[in-house]
Amino acid sequence: MVIFIPPGKGPHKVGCTDLMVGYTIHGTFLRLYYPCQASENPHLPDWVPCREYFNGLADFMKMNRALSERIFNYLFGSCKIPAAWNASFKPDGKYPVIIFSHGLGAFRTLYSAICVELASQGFIVAAVEHRCLDESASATFYFREHTETGTKKHPSCDIAKPVSDNLEEVWMYYRPLKPDENEFPLRNKQVKHRAEECIRALDILFDINSGKSVENVLQCDFDLSTMENSMDLCRIAIMGHSFGGATVIECLCKDVKFKCGVALDTWMLPLDEEIFPGVKEPIFFINSEKFQWIGNIIRMKKLDSAIFPRKMITIKGSVHQSFPDFTFLTGNWIGRLMKLKGEIDPHIALDLSNKATLAFLQRHLNMDRDFNQWDPLIDGKDDNLIPGTNITIPQSSI
Repeated sequence: MVIFIPPGKGPHKVGCTDLMVGYTIHGTFLRLYYPCQASENPHLPDWVPCREYFNGLADFMKMNRALSERIFNYLFGSCKIPAAWNASFKPDGKYPVIIFSHGLGAFRTLYSAICVELASQGFIVAAVEHRCLDESASATFYFREHTETGTKKHPSCDIAKPVSDNLEEVWMYYRPLKPDENEFPLRNKQVKHRAEECIRALDILFDINSGKSVENVLQCDFDLSTMENSMDLCRIAIMGHSFGGATVIECLCKDVKFKCGVALDTWMLPLDEEIFPGVKEPIFFINSEKFQWIGNIIRMKKLDSAIFPRKMITIKGSVHQSFPDFTFLTGNWIGRLMKLKGEIDPHIALDLSNKATLAFLQRHLNMDRDFNQWDPLIDGKDDNLIPGTNITIPQSSI
């Protein structure tokens, strides 16, 4: 069985690069996906950039690091992202923009199938890696100034080399809940920090678009100045999975530049319901069949509005991990055992999610494209979709 992350289906070839602005713990770190020029024999980046991320996944899954690193390296070590590393940007009018927020225990590269597809359809997508003050990524890194001679650590991987010789990596890993710790205060603090990171990422794209010089801390062959005046900054969406879905709602409340949000299998616990009346932009909830529960759906329903569009669909036979790339990279037996695969073919599940997303974005970003051919999916009109939710909500709870 050939295991791979599906390439984009849109008309554009896709490139990607990493951008770190500010080398400290307070900096911004993201993977940028964009329409690119076609090239022969493009270099495809590793799906997991370096071994520290395997260690972070092990910590998040409460597995032994040494053992899990060998397992993960065997399963995923050769996996590539279907996007050309540092490929030349393809100018073609103005591209709308999407900021993508990952789930708890993930990092910037784990949703590449979604991000590559959106870029292939003519979007510039910035997948944020949530950083160390937040500690909701399984692993991430920043730099500090190196002062002692002869003791500097080498960078973990080629794509993480800093421009400056006097910087060295500092790795931070996922912070688990402490025994008897109340989860809401931690997660609420984290979701606010995550939203600020997404807004900062968007501000950086504004600077790039306006032609300001943006300094990438990482050594990089990609010329950011080629993206000047290439973004349609009246058409910006926020998108995320799980904790990233909660981040979508927090962002919509905080910054009016986001015109709509797509929330994939959202985990609602981190959000303070007091913000809900301030969310006045369209939201599209795309849920899996196996993850949701009554309390979580009730909180989604509290965002319902007679004025502002709210849509919800559920993908039959899908699980919470039907959205990250893991679902494509394991065989059926391991995939089912680790709940990375549902009963539905993962390609069908993500295709439905992506097409419904594109139709929703065209509708609410007022785009002149052909994505409206998939409008019925927004209302759950497909054999593999359920309009709304599969969860029965007691009348007394509504």
